Amino acid sequence: MASIREYNPLKDREALQRMFKEIGWLEEGQEGALDIFIEGSHAVVADIQGEAECYVSTAPGTIRYLKEDLPFSCVTGVTTSRIARKQRLAGQLTALAVAQAAHEGALVSGLGMFEQGFYDRLGFGTGPYEHLASFDPAQLRIDVKPQIPSRITKDDYEKVYESRLQRRRGHGACNICVPAIIRGEMNWHKNDFGLGYFKEGSLTHHVWFHPEKVENGPYSISWIAYQTYEQFLELMALVKTLGDQVHLVTMIEPANIQLQDLIDKPFKGRKLTEKSNYENRIRSFAYWQMRILDLEGCMEKTHLSGEDVSFNLVLDDPVKEMVDTDAPWQGISGKYVVSLGPFSHAEKGEDRILPTLKASVNAFTRLWLGVRPATGLAVTDNLHGPQELLSDLDRVLSIPEPHPDWDF
Repeated sequence: MASIREYNPLKDREALQRMFKEIGWLEEGQEGALDIFIEGSHAVVADIQGEAECYVSTAPGTIRYLKEDLPFSCVTGVTTSRIARKQRLAGQLTALAVAQAAHEGALVSGLGMFEQGFYDRLGFGTGPYEHLASFDPAQLRIDVKPQIPSRITKDDYEKVYESRLQRRRGHGACNICVPAIIRGEMNWHKNDFGLGYFKEGSLTHHVWFHPEKVENGPYSISWIAYQTYEQFLELMALVKTLGDQVHLVTMIEPANIQLQDLIDKPFKGRKLTEKSNYENRIRSFAYWQMRILDLEGCMEKTHLSGEDVSFNLVLDDPVKEMVDTDAPWQGISGKYVVSLGPFSHAEKGEDRILPTLKASVNAFTRLWLGVRPATGLAVTDNLHGPQELLSDLDRVLSIPEPHPDWDF
């Protein structure tokens, strides 16, 4: 039988490194970066025969819902060693970590998934597609002449952290409020570097690169942080200046931006580079998931336009099967009366006059975040109700797609 306890860096460091190497997440020379990364996380492990063989970590943060910032918990790591597979440890530890975050006041939890389905059992619902654009920086159609940038090094992690916190954020954007997380990420690869701009000692906008091959690329943009769209264009103009030498740059498309607008002859570039190491293309995939931890708390922070839509909500939370019966948080299954509008709210109970929506917490989280409309989720997910109610929910939850703008 496995025993569950808090992570102990003195006892578990070597075991954790072994786990990360077994799953291909850690190479020789990256051990120090992993130590730093874990410093910023709350971690639990499962012991088998006296050794940590499964690990889950979380970190606190915020998520932007329209114009409100909500307490957020990010699952920053889930790893299982080769000898501990199919023991239900990863799901059990993640459920424990999510329950602890909810008990401590987080309203929403999020994570990156290795495959769709595993975290559905814990109530997580899949986000929208993110676009991953790969392009020749020399083909950027930007007329802005960038200022000479400053080099950003791994020693600047505190300034980088503050710059990311102060960046322009849209709906769904997340902040992980632990500087050690940024420091660990910046130290993970030896050739990573940053370029950016300071004003009065503060880093106002910057971009952080991960070169696969230093000389000619490809380069990946790990993140880009800016406070205004003028700063965004300056950073993209800066990326363009690398085009004499670097032949491919890959980045996640920022919210509200269509990167293809900035690329000269994108279809020609794709055809000319097809199947090469420098292939120009734009891919899409949905790789992150989120779930509501506190329905009443989330509704209190929800301010929508238009007339109120009120309904009964019968909510099913599958995490109840994964947490201990004596845990202080058992998920959010139950019957609620919900009103969505300028001053949304939810309370336990039932109003027989109102229409009823039945949903899993997975599907309702997706609906609330604006991942997909109610009428669409009724086709593909666990969400059901009268057609008139679904149409009303489509109207009141006509909000931007959520984009975390922070990989986890």
